[in-house]
Amino acid sequence: MTNHQRDAYVLRDGIMNLLSDQEVASVSTAETAEKLADGDEYIDLEQLDQGVRRAQATPTPMGRVLPRKAVHQDTWSKILMKLTRPDFRITQSSGPAPSSGNT
Repeated sequence: MTNHQRDAYVLRDGIMNLLSDQEVASVSTAETAEKLADGDEYIDLEQLDQGVRRAQATPTPMGRVLPRKAVHQDTWSKILMKLTRPDFRITQSSGPAPSSGNT
C-alpha cells in the first residue's frame, strides 16, 4: 500500500466515522438513486483530493458518492474541516514529512 492509498483510506474512514446511523442510512439510500440533481454538492469518496464537487449533466458514480443533502449541515461542516486540514491532506508526493522546525 502506498502512502497515497493509506492517506486516502485514513481520510475516508475518518469521514465515514463522522456520520450518524441515520446519515449512513440516508447515504445508502442516495447510492441507489440513478443520479444527483444538477448542482447538488457531493464528495467522491474515491477521489477525496478533488474536494467538494457539483453534479452536472454527466452521470455521477453514485456508489462512491457522499451527497451533501444526505447529511446534516453540522456533519457536512466537519467533513469539510477534515478535507482541508493539512494533516489529513492526501498528497501525491512521497517525500519526507516536514520537520517541526524546533531545533
